[in-house]
Amino acid sequence: MYSFEQFCINFANEKLQQHFNEHVFKMEQEEYQKEEINWSYIEFIDNQDVLDLIEKKPIGIIALLDEACMFPKSTHQTFTNKLFQNFRGHPRLEKAKFYETDFTISHYAGKVTYKTETFLDKNRDYVVVEHRNLLSSSECPFIAGLFPSLGEESSRSSYKFSSVASRFK
Repeated sequence: MYSFEQFCINFANEKLQQHFNEHVFKMEQEEYQKEEINWSYIEFIDNQDVLDLIEKKPIGIIALLDEACMFPKSTHQTFTNKLFQNFRGHPRLEKAKFYETDFTISHYAGKVTYKTETFLDKNRDYVVVEHRNLLSSSECPFIAGLFPSLGEESSRSSYKFSSVASRFK
């Protein structure tokens, strides 16, 4: 069983796989057709349906997770209930066998079961504006680039909700 962090890593892997498929298979094979090169079509699995399941708006796993984080009374149980209500019968999503609040995604590389117990808390992870401002003023360009300045509007409140999953996406 894997956690929120592994969910984000696997989402990134799905995006990389899609990029690879797009450039190596789809675009190259289209180019071969245009140039009338004799070749054998290469079959590959398109993972767009997994990406849609995870990131599509208004209803995807990340959107549902963000929505659940907006309501103080939401729990991992209410999140997974809503997840299964919205994606009943989706070929890439299934309930975990032993725990009602866990779910399994059939990723490009195989099935992975996620334990949702800490998903909401980890996704809420508020960023304190003062901390963000300190990091954005770092002399290290890499660190400063990770935390761009929010401007005047945002610095008036002590924190601004921006979910971890949405920022990662």
